[in-house]
Amino acid sequence: MPQLIFFAALGIVAYVGYRSFIREAERLTAKARRAEAEQRTGSQGTLVKDPKTGEYHLLKD
Repeated sequence: MPQLIFFAALGIVAYVGYRSFIREAERLTAKARRAEAEQRTGSQGTLVKDPKTGEYHLLKD
């Protein structure tokens, strides 16, 4: 029985770690794509619209 609990906990930790790894990889891939697009178009940054005020500002990474 203790082995079952140990392996269940190990499985949960592995799953959470895997999801964290995938989330970070997607974030870095999106950042690299934005940087590549900025370089290709010659822009200095990416503008995002603030939904509350309607003003645009530079995207913060």
